[in-house]
Amino acid sequence: MKSVRFLTVLVLCCMWQVSPGQELYPALETTPVAVVQEDEDSVYHLNEPLQIDSLTYQEIEGTGMVSADTTQVKRKWWREMKHGKVNFDDETMGYPKFLKFCWKLYKWGDRAFNSYDCSYVTSTGKNWKLFMKSNNWMDTYVGKHSDNIKMVMNSNLVSNIGVNLSFMAVSLGYSVSISNLLSSGKVSKKADFSFTCARFTADAYYIENNNKLNVYYTDKSVSNERQKFKQSGVSRKALALTAYYFFNNRRYAQAAAYCFSKYQKRSAGSWLAGLSIQHYDVKFDVEQMSEAAREYIHTQDDAPRILYNDYCVLFGYAHNWVLGRKWLLNITLTPYLGYRYNIKPRYGENASALSLNLRGRFGVVYNHRQFFLGIQGYADHHRYKTSDTHLYNSIIDMSILCGVRF
Repeated sequence: MKSVRFLTVLVLCCMWQVSPGQELYPALETTPVAVVQEDEDSVYHLNEPLQIDSLTYQEIEGTGMVSADTTQVKRKWWREMKHGKVNFDDETMGYPKFLKFCWKLYKWGDRAFNSYDCSYVTSTGKNWKLFMKSNNWMDTYVGKHSDNIKMVMNSNLVSNIGVNLSFMAVSLGYSVSISNLLSSGKVSKKADFSFTCARFTADAYYIENNNKLNVYYTDKSVSNERQKFKQSGVSRKALALTAYYFFNNRRYAQAAAYCFSKYQKRSAGSWLAGLSIQHYDVKFDVEQMSEAAREYIHTQDDAPRILYNDYCVLFGYAHNWVLGRKWLLNITLTPYLGYRYNIKPRYGENASALSLNLRGRFGVVYNHRQFFLGIQGYADHHRYKTSDTHLYNSIIDMSILCGVRF
């Protein structure tokens, strides 16, 4: 009887301790509800800011913060892009479907085409490059017309000023002659493009030059004395597209010397092979020719015209020499062999011919943190031959540049 009374008192005490709506079992500790404030980049948890940029949606969902605005995670890529801090290795950027597809495609391409041996090549850690350049170049022509007339023509040195902008592997540049800026004439202009990764590079340029030519010629049918005069009215245009593959692409970085997006840590070289398409057009305006030239060329139909396309395969070798901690020297040499199509052959001439060309290139780079200085140069040599004309035409180019990575 006493035990029954004791149990009754115990039950009444327990009922008195538990208020209505409570369970008889102790409640598990719960996570307070997060409240999103007006600042869309911050979430406040018990009046203390909690940054969620580094959390995935699944992590937030697992914490029980069910009322959190999940668009903060999904739009992280947009906020990072506005501040210029997009990290392409971050998998929590929350890209929409199309951008996520592009991101996956980029990651695949980066692994497949842009992998290096880190003991030889390393990234600069910057995606953008901007540099100004002083560009100086000239075009030359050496050859003979028939057996009697031998001629050398070269343009005055053209001084251009230009700018290049690069993002990752892509670079675009444009330069214009200083004479164009100081006068209303159109002496020359240049535009160039390049795409460079570990395995291959592709570059293109367009050049237009209208300045005077210095002409040196000898007509043996008249005299062995060499004559000299200046020739105006000769327009020259050149367009070239070249792409080649690096066989030692794990240890050699062309981008270190010409795109400034990599650092070459140890000297290395590579054999290369590729394709090239080139268009060349030299046109003479008889109305602007000198009296000496008019003795040989009377009408526009008599004026020579060099107009052809080259389709070539190329092979060669490139090497980077690391000089100390901050200096780099590159030399690239590529012979071309292929087919030339003369667009406007003269009467009795063949439209097709053998194409033999040669391109040499060099680059010197000094790196200091995010800044860099450089000297770049190249020479394109072309052999042009018809039934009565044998000519070697060349473009010789050198640039001094300075820029910054960011």
